[in-house]
Amino acid sequence: MIDRISLERCQLKDVVAAKPDKLDSLVVDSGDNWSVGQRQLLCLGRVMLKRSKILFMDEATASVDSQTDAVIQKIIREDFATCTIISIAHRIPTVMDCDRVLVIDAGRAKEFDKPSRLLEWPSLFGALVQEYANRSSGL
Repeated sequence: MIDRISLERCQLKDVVAAKPDKLDSLVVDSGDNWSVGQRQLLCLGRVMLKRSKILFMDEATASVDSQTDAVIQKIIREDFATCTIISIAHRIPTVMDCDRVLVIDAGRAKEFDKPSRLLEWPSLFGALVQEYANRSSGL
């Protein structure tokens, strides 16, 4: 069950309020009656209620729009600050404020350090950040 505070923190309060059965609304198989972003936010709300000490995310923001990505990142920073978070991610902004980043290339661990340290010298991570910056500036 998800409570009111979790709904507010995950920005789902209005969505749930608009559903005929409110908190008793069903989530069908694969969650197809919710958007991808709403499903991710709902999962974060459930984790908030469980007060988990470890949060494992596999491409949590890969299929969401940039606005929902920003909401998810904010929730992670604010509501899971005391948790250990293991996140598999390809989006550079997702990993920039992590304590450590593991860069894997062709199935092998190549680099492991703080993002800021990996940017201090020529690195695979630095090349990825530069590529992201170049693509972002072209938008």
